[in-house]
Amino acid sequence: MNHHPQGIVTNECTMKDVKDMSKEELIGLLEDASKNWLALDGLWFRAVEHRYGIDTAIDLDKEVWEIYTVIEARRIMKRLGIEPGGGITALIQCLKFRLYVYINDQEVTEVSETRCVFRMKSCRVQEARKRQALLDFPCKSVGIVEYSLFAKTIDPRLKTKCLVCPPDPHPDDVWCAWEFMLVP
Repeated sequence: MNHHPQGIVTNECTMKDVKDMSKEELIGLLEDASKNWLALDGLWFRAVEHRYGIDTAIDLDKEVWEIYTVIEARRIMKRLGIEPGGGITALIQCLKFRLYVYINDQEVTEVSETRCVFRMKSCRVQEARKRQALLDFPCKSVGIVEYSLFAKTIDPRLKTKCLVCPPDPHPDDVWCAWEFMLVP
């Protein structure tokens, strides 16, 4: 054991602060924080579902995402110095900084100045349900709220269209896909 001047006793492990972490350690910390965020979201949802049923849980989830997705978009924009109205380029940049990026495999394709397609190739939520022999989580109605409001926060001219999302049938390599269009 080590004795510190402040009277703190520690084991042989080295005390570390976030500011002392390497880039790789900070990325790992972001991955852990993203997993923790998603675990809390899932536990909250399952508790509401258990007590009140799936329909009420989805309705409440949509209410939460109406607020959260705007907060997340605004914070990302502030961190990156992006002003509202940046179009497809700003949207793509902001999508790269959502918490999902650290835990899901996603891509943006078919990019032009007025359109892009965002695809979630792996989804931690859906894959966990699959491992538990559960049906796909029917997240389409929540996703419509989430992605539409995220995009509108970045640029009010952005319109969002769901291309595929459970409960819709989907290809094996894509859980959901969203089209974003810049409409003057």
